[in-house]
Amino acid sequence: MLYSEKVMNHFMHPRNVGVIEDADEIGEVGNAKCGDIMKIYLKIEDGIVADVRFETFGCGSAIASSSMATEMIRGKPLSQAMELTNKAVAEALDGLPAHKLHCSVLAEEAIKAAIRDYYDKNQIPYDLVEFPEESCANCQAE
Repeated sequence: MLYSEKVMNHFMHPRNVGVIEDADEIGEVGNAKCGDIMKIYLKIEDGIVADVRFETFGCGSAIASSSMATEMIRGKPLSQAMELTNKAVAEALDGLPAHKLHCSVLAEEAIKAAIRDYYDKNQIPYDLVEFPEESCANCQAE
């Protein structure tokens, strides 16, 4: 089987889909080469991810990665949400095919883009090393 049961479940029944109209921050990343675009909406209360939603245009792995990532950061302090890695997302989904790992990278990057903008808006100091440039380096023409 190409995809795990968890990937299929999060693709067929994604969690936290939609827009937060009064979001504190929105992180949007994408890559024209692979065609996946992710938008992550964050509602932050007292430094905690109180609500998180997503809109993703892309393949099943992209949707599943977005869904799982939102589940993993909901209710967490921003410092913990920042620690989310694409590897953790892929592992939580019981793996992704090698040529689909870029989908979990986009989920990580979208969350970090939203948090970085939140820090900037609220003049919260941070280390630039925590925020790698958007890369989607693993994207391949599919």
